[in-house]
Amino acid sequence: MSQFKVTTLAQTKHLAESLAKQLQVGDIIALYGTLGVGKTAFTRFLVQSFCGEKEEVPSPTFTLLQTYETEDFPIFHFDLYRLKKADEVLELGIEDAFYDGVSLIEWPEKMGGYLPEKKVLRVEIDCQDEVRTFTFSSKNPKWTERLEKWKEQI
Repeated sequence: MSQFKVTTLAQTKHLAESLAKQLQVGDIIALYGTLGVGKTAFTRFLVQSFCGEKEEVPSPTFTLLQTYETEDFPIFHFDLYRLKKADEVLELGIEDAFYDGVSLIEWPEKMGGYLPEKKVLRVEIDCQDEVRTFTFSSKNPKWTERLEKWKEQI
């Protein structure tokens, strides 16, 4: 587990950009946190680190999915806030996304058992008194090892 406290958007950007350097095809990032806590901002900075700052990265709340092509792999940005039932996620082609690129998932709890917990990097965001705490954890030993190396680089 790795935990970081940030107080500015610039610090959030730095955190997202540094994580982006660790990503590989097949990575699944599950972003947890209340409405407005910063899941989309973190995702925007991460995507822009691959596509450039001019890339518009809207919240896919209404479309449920935005896809970004990068030189290395496609990035699939899912926002599952509006899902009514967990199996609706299958209609989005999420299983293919898990293998074809990097998947960033806001509101992953809406997936129920369809989220492959043993492959996921969990990013939990909490905000107290203008301080955002980002907690990164995984049940995947490979992610655990990568997180340790990443912590040393930040």
